[in-house]
Amino acid sequence: MKLNSSSVRDTLNIGSLIAKTLKPADVVCLYGELGSGKTVLAKGIARGLGVKTGEIISPTFVLLRQYPDARIPLYHFDLYRLRSPEDILGLGYEEYLYASGVTVIEWPDRLKYLLPQECLNVELIIKGASRRLLKFKALGARHHRLIKEIYENNRH
Repeated sequence: MKLNSSSVRDTLNIGSLIAKTLKPADVVCLYGELGSGKTVLAKGIARGLGVKTGEIISPTFVLLRQYPDARIPLYHFDLYRLRSPEDILGLGYEEYLYASGVTVIEWPDRLKYLLPQECLNVELIIKGASRRLLKFKALGARHHRLIKEIYENNRH
């Protein structure tokens, strides 16, 4: 599935749309180059989950930010600064991936062999100053259903 965004507002709204379909233990992996809108999409997901904490900021320097005050807790990873997959093992990251919350991972390619077997991959591709193409790919049956739900919700 592909969706187009022509603004930050569109990307936030797509994130909220994704959030409507998410359930505990869902994992959303965000791919794209710097400035492609991964954090904006994560903010939209947070908004859609009802995160009450103020500004959602990228956890670039701390690797993980937790938002337990949402309808489903949100675990937001940004692995841009991760040097090797082993660097995250001490965090107990897998406890978040399979916990009672939703996990959003920016720069998931840094995990390499530690990536979860089932997840929703979203690639954000820069198409212009404010335009983005979002390409969705599901790994696993649950996440295939997610794509169908997102598609159906987007049509309404």
